[in-house]
Amino acid sequence: MPLIPTVWQASENVGPPTAASETAQVPSPMHPDGPAPAHPVAPAPVTPAPTLPVAPARMQQAEPAGFRAISEVLAIGPRVSVVIPAMNEARNLPYVFATMPQWVDEVVLVDGRSTDNTVAVAKKLWPSIKVVTQKGRGKGDALLAGFAASTGEIIVTMDADGSTHGGEIVRYVAALVAGADFAKGSRFACGAGSTDITWVRRYGNRILSGLVNLLFGSRYTDLCYGYNAIWTSHLGALALDCDGFEIETLLNIRAIVAGLRIHEVPSQELPRVHGVSNLRVITDGWRIIRLILREWALSRQARRSPILIDLDYAPVGDLELVQPGAAAVAENITP
Repeated sequence: MPLIPTVWQASENVGPPTAASETAQVPSPMHPDGPAPAHPVAPAPVTPAPTLPVAPARMQQAEPAGFRAISEVLAIGPRVSVVIPAMNEARNLPYVFATMPQWVDEVVLVDGRSTDNTVAVAKKLWPSIKVVTQKGRGKGDALLAGFAASTGEIIVTMDADGSTHGGEIVRYVAALVAGADFAKGSRFACGAGSTDITWVRRYGNRILSGLVNLLFGSRYTDLCYGYNAIWTSHLGALALDCDGFEIETLLNIRAIVAGLRIHEVPSQELPRVHGVSNLRVITDGWRIIRLILREWALSRQARRSPILIDLDYAPVGDLELVQPGAAAVAENITP
């Protein structure tokens, strides 16, 4: 019996296999005396390339009745009013209204008896603007006048010097519709910043914020910032009664005392475009300290004062709930 070769000689035809070579008869170690039966050589299976999922085209869905889109992912129902106190800010207003979202329902400009054309410029930039002439003096008085003139369920407060960007309004509104009662801006929260604040104001703000956090148990990172938003229905509980720059501090403190759900919104403060700030660091800082101590004393007094309830008559809406007398209560007591 002839030996079975263990090494095969390569064919002289070198190159890629052809259809003929794939079906050619080749010697088989099982049939040394003759050619092996012809068996077609099956081609190697080809693994198809993985197909990446294709994202479906964005579906255009109709907005629910009573809602309007304010971003790609958020639609709201409540009306939004923006209150802007202004005095001699005609040159800055173009920067303010250039960033104002078109979905804002109402803009209220409180004019502090400007001597330039602030009102005319505002009406030209935003024809539907509501202008309120301030009767008193001070930022607090201007904000209170703007609150009284607003008709929206949500009120957003901005500055007229171009330092607050209207594109951030959606953040404040989103915080409120997500469950917050009061959304306050912060220049020192994560993701925030300021290119306008001086080092004196920065450290003064830090001291004042720390004092409020210590006395009222809050966790504010920025106490004196004018970019805020609140549900209009909560203004009555705050009973704001301040006409000066310290109105923002009062708003923050009384929101804590009233038990409102507070959310800090990271904000980027821009530098004032034209003019100079009316802020007086020493004078306004001292007024804020006095306000903090006064509110702390009032809150302590309120906690110590007993709450008197008239048990004989308690009106609830249109109903009059009359408490049963002592004799009627005694009859229902079983021994």
